Amino acid sequence: MTSLKISTPAGFDQFGLGAPIERAIRDVGFETPRAIQAETIPAALAGRDVLGLAQTGTGKTAAFALPILERLLEPHQPGDPRALILAPTRELAQQIDTELRRLASFTRIRTATIYGGVAIRTQIAALRRRPEIIVGCPGRVLDLISQRALRLAQVEVLVLDEADHMFDLGFLPDLRRILAALPRRRQNLLFSATMPRAIRQLADEVLNNPHVVELASAAPAETIDHALYAVPEHAKRDLLERILAEDGCESAIVFTRTKHRARRLAEQLEKSGHRTIALQGNMSQSQRDRAMQGFRSRRYDVLVATDIAARGLDVRSVSHVINFDVPTTPVAYTHRIGRTGRAEREGVARTFVTGEDRTWLRDTERMLGAAIPRLQIQGVASESIDSPTGPVRTSHHKRGPAGRSGGPRAHASRGRRGRRGAASGNRDSR
Repeated sequence: MTSLKISTPAGFDQFGLGAPIERAIRDVGFETPRAIQAETIPAALAGRDVLGLAQTGTGKTAAFALPILERLLEPHQPGDPRALILAPTRELAQQIDTELRRLASFTRIRTATIYGGVAIRTQIAALRRRPEIIVGCPGRVLDLISQRALRLAQVEVLVLDEADHMFDLGFLPDLRRILAALPRRRQNLLFSATMPRAIRQLADEVLNNPHVVELASAAPAETIDHALYAVPEHAKRDLLERILAEDGCESAIVFTRTKHRARRLAEQLEKSGHRTIALQGNMSQSQRDRAMQGFRSRRYDVLVATDIAARGLDVRSVSHVINFDVPTTPVAYTHRIGRTGRAEREGVARTFVTGEDRTWLRDTERMLGAAIPRLQIQGVASESIDSPTGPVRTSHHKRGPAGRSGGPRAHASRGRRGRRGAASGNRDSR
């Protein structure tokens, strides 16, 4: 594998894309390619395999969507799918499909999404309309292959998006079965935020002399002002209410450890006057779709979620991510807080750490290579989380704009102040 240096991108016209795609690019408002796009699109257009290592929210979807659409512009007899895009979650599959449709809006290229949680008959009917591109989750893809409703013999391009998360969710055996059903001669595009050993091995097996672009970093994006509060369990609710009441908190995703906790916290926040909705694994697909649509449309200002929402959910206007409970792993910290500060916008991330979370904190700071800035709000109980010899970076602030910690990255959100009512005022309770 060979890596290339990141160069300064010009406009999208540098890629020489077909007129229908260039028209769609202008229509959706794309102007300058993001780094991952500038460094992977030329190689993908040339037919090379690509390994892209980049965090979520960096523009990966267009990085593989545009080369695929360009390839499919050439006239072709209708038949079986020519491109297969695999994603770890239903939400991410839907978002990829939405972006593909926007970029293909002036072409006749058809797409279909296939994932669990909805009636398989509807998806079989969609496949009968002979879409050129399939976006799906591994489990349902295998189901449809076994029912002979999905044939992959004509696939020219395979995309594995968020490959590390597919591994985390146990999809590696499914991926290998799908790979066995694909033609040997094909183009492979693999994108991942991290590169654990299993994904490195998969990349070595799947990719042929790939063009490699490494933008991924364990550190949060520069646009995210992240910090933690050392707080006892009983004080978390009070602290959460104080943060949600700050002027700069326009919309927030609050992460909890369990489904029950997400439901209960959402109910409590609703009762205290916040427009809140929960998102967790026991919900049906239609319920999850309604929850996300309500959050995107600002019917709800607060989304309380389990880690089902930590990857792939592209809601660009999220001002705050609040880890009510710490993530299960250090890597998940970066993925969770990456729900804010997307598409080069600024965002705020806050994590509530109790004395029981010391091991997680030590491992996470070791992964980041730096201490996470400590904050404290007057009037909210705090808890000791550091050893006497450990690094402590603590700042104190009163209620006001979020993120003024004075520590590293503390000023990331300076100057971006929205208007939001106090915790119990100016909110439509539903």
